[in-house]
Amino acid sequence: MNSVHTIAFDADDTLWVNETYFHEAESAFCELFKDELPNKMVSEELFITEMKNLQLYGYGVKGFMLCMIETAGKLSSGTNHASLTRKIIEIGHELLQKPVELLDGVAETLDQLKGKYRLVVATKGDLLDQERKLKKSGLLDYFHHIEIMSDKKTSDYQKLVRHLDCQPEQFLMVGNSIKSDILPVLETGSYAAHIPYHLTWAHEQHEQKPESERFMELKNIREILDYIN
Repeated sequence: MNSVHTIAFDADDTLWVNETYFHEAESAFCELFKDELPNKMVSEELFITEMKNLQLYGYGVKGFMLCMIETAGKLSSGTNHASLTRKIIEIGHELLQKPVELLDGVAETLDQLKGKYRLVVATKGDLLDQERKLKKSGLLDYFHHIEIMSDKKTSDYQKLVRHLDCQPEQFLMVGNSIKSDILPVLETGSYAAHIPYHLTWAHEQHEQKPESERFMELKNIREILDYIN
């Protein structure tokens, strides 16, 4: 860890609340069909649609809205589809306007790191939405570079490390997803720290923790200070 001089942070559910809001939106979507179908079935159909369209829409609220509209079309057999679409757009607009709620310890930890390390945001999602959240978060001044990625595969992190002009052993990624923030980073030869969040989207779930001397499991973001100091 003595070689690390660049620390990258995932944004959603690492710096601020995100998946909680998506769960609330999905619950509101399921409520639209409460008289015809159980919530579990509606959620399963929505997830199938999301996975089918992931390569087309990428990650973020807008793709989620389109998947809700498509799923509603399948579940409603075309009846009342215009009314459902209006309600889904309202759900999506509400999701886009959620407040940015920083997770515990984020601002204090970034204060401790600023000036000692080059700090970076490396996150997935819709460009406009992530830029909006970053501006509303009050955290922009902490970061040397913002990278809003279409995906988080090994090749994406390799490209980021090259862009930052640092060696893999000089780079540390901090995030809540084993699948997206940890495993591909370790494959590049960099360090990775996992901070679990109490909710995880099904697509990001990965139960097995990696066995690597470059991997750290943290209880909260403050613990990163114990490792690097």
